Amino acid sequence: MRNPVLRVCLLLGLIAAALPAKGAPADTQPSAGLVAAPGNGSPPIAQMHARIMNVVAGFVRQQTASLPGKVSYQVDEMDQRLALPACARLEAFLPAGSQMIGKTSVGVRCNDSGGWNIFVPVHIRISLNLLASARQLPLGHTLQEQDLASVTTEVTQLSGLTDPMQAVGKVLRYGITAGQVLRKDMLRQPFSVTQGQIVQLIAHGSGFSINSSGAALNNAGEGQPVQVRVGSSRVIGGIARAKGVVEIGL
Repeated sequence: MRNPVLRVCLLLGLIAAALPAKGAPADTQPSAGLVAAPGNGSPPIAQMHARIMNVVAGFVRQQTASLPGKVSYQVDEMDQRLALPACARLEAFLPAGSQMIGKTSVGVRCNDSGGWNIFVPVHIRISLNLLASARQLPLGHTLQEQDLASVTTEVTQLSGLTDPMQAVGKVLRYGITAGQVLRKDMLRQPFSVTQGQIVQLIAHGSGFSINSSGAALNNAGEGQPVQVRVGSSRVIGGIARAKGVVEIGL
């Protein structure tokens, strides 16, 4: 093309065609894979979740520090879709009915104005050295040290015995097999008073004491209540003491 004026006009036309029309909006859509940060001053979701889980972990460590045995725990990951407003004052708490053992939940509340509550699942494991029977033992057997063994087990509730002094001298409420873990509800105090036994009644007052005797109407360990028949028809209540003594309150 030999006409220079015509060549310039054609170039200007091509440039004008490449530009957007006047007043047309520019393409403001974000690139694929980009997500806008939460508004209203909210921190990134992962950052807020990490803070909450750290608060929960610290609470679990504090609450289980005095428990016997070896404690381990796992705080479950939170739902990544859950976006929470920013909070400067987070506080963990134990929801009503929850225990710091097994599969449970720890609550976290935001104490800022317009705060919120959330419950985070936690799995707390406790391994204990518990007392177990060294052999098969019958109903009514009075436990001695040689009857006891120790087993390490993960517990779901703190009901087992860990100290031999908790068991020695106690009486089995029913027969048990070898290796069975001992619990408090399996044992009772030995009877200091038995049904039908003639017991000594003692009552103390200001400057006096009364001694009498009667027949026990029920079995009772030391410190337990017992009914005693005195004479042919009178029944009084007292507290069983050692060696067949019943203490009467005045």
